[in-house]
Amino acid sequence: MKGGDLELGELLAAAEAAPPSESVDVVAHDLQKRFGAEGVSFLFVDLIGQRLVRLAAADDEAADPGEPIDLQSSVYDSVLQSQRQHVEPDGQGGQRVITPVTNRGDCIGVLEMTLQSADDTVLRQVRDAAHALAYIIVTDRRFTDLYHLGRRTTKISLAAEIQHQLLPSSPCCEAAQFTLAAGLVPADDIGGDTYDYTLDRGTLHLSITDAMGHDTNSALLATLLVGALRRARRSGCDALKQAGHAHQALLSHSRGLATGQLLCVDLETGLCELVNAGHPRPLRLRDNAVEEVRLAVNLPFGVAAPTSYRLQQLQLQPGDRLVLLTDGMQERGAAAVDLASIVLDTGALHPREAVRGMTAAVLAACHGNLGDDATVLILDWHGNRSRPDKASPDPQQ
Repeated sequence: MKGGDLELGELLAAAEAAPPSESVDVVAHDLQKRFGAEGVSFLFVDLIGQRLVRLAAADDEAADPGEPIDLQSSVYDSVLQSQRQHVEPDGQGGQRVITPVTNRGDCIGVLEMTLQSADDTVLRQVRDAAHALAYIIVTDRRFTDLYHLGRRTTKISLAAEIQHQLLPSSPCCEAAQFTLAAGLVPADDIGGDTYDYTLDRGTLHLSITDAMGHDTNSALLATLLVGALRRARRSGCDALKQAGHAHQALLSHSRGLATGQLLCVDLETGLCELVNAGHPRPLRLRDNAVEEVRLAVNLPFGVAAPTSYRLQQLQLQPGDRLVLLTDGMQERGAAAVDLASIVLDTGALHPREAVRGMTAAVLAACHGNLGDDATVLILDWHGNRSRPDKASPDPQQ
């Protein structure tokens, strides 16, 4: 490697040649070889976003994974929130370096090590290595449970296991036109809420759903619902047709009901077409004010009734923040939380941090004992920055 520069091709080739459970080892060996890095380890963010679990390189016999580390108010929390590398003396003449490991806005964790010398060039190359590690983990976690195990700091129920398999592999996504993040609590129990998203060439598809019932029954109903929605979406259906397929699936194969919102956002114009099937209305932050978006509400999926679903339109404007949520964010103890105030107070934060703030407030209000799932999805709309502003009037104003 010329001048110690990171040869990405060589690093990726080494990662592909190694077992998928040794992603961290590959990067650790590279950093040890080039910079004499010591104590290289990767720290996962757990499922509920409150703790970190350390995964040391396999050949680091001195490393002790220890107990999960509380994330709140820690140096790791600062690194993840700021997405900036942290450097401090290690007390023994070296430098402790902590670098975010993030892919398209998804905070996977942090890379930590000790370096005897760390100038700007070395620190830049460590950031490059952490960025490469993010891509390697995203690829390798398809083939091993190691990275799933690392995120679990509590016992997961069967219903929750089913539920998490329905969610996208990443709770966060960044693109030129938008940034989105989602969160679901509790992460270790219940099983009826889901969120989903996918990005096509010209459209962002979003959904948030709440299958009625408890435990595995609601998780199985959610499986049927999400499967029907994805099948319809992947067949090229718009939000209205997706709703029809989901409704028919529940009528044909179950006796359960589910609420949901389905959104299709045009990436060029910001025009959002949506269906609201008995679901709580979204909140919108615009121009430093929060309001509930006035949407017509159709019956939930699975209700045997002669009414059809209505396709509605919502014009997003650059700077808008749209907050989708399930009723678990508003019921019982959670009803004491002023969600609109939290949305306003966290308006300057990245959506993933705003999600953490909202779910933490709901958990605190319920003293950690939610009676139902509570799910939130936040979409920040930046707009198409390559075109002049041609925003049309908002049909929901």
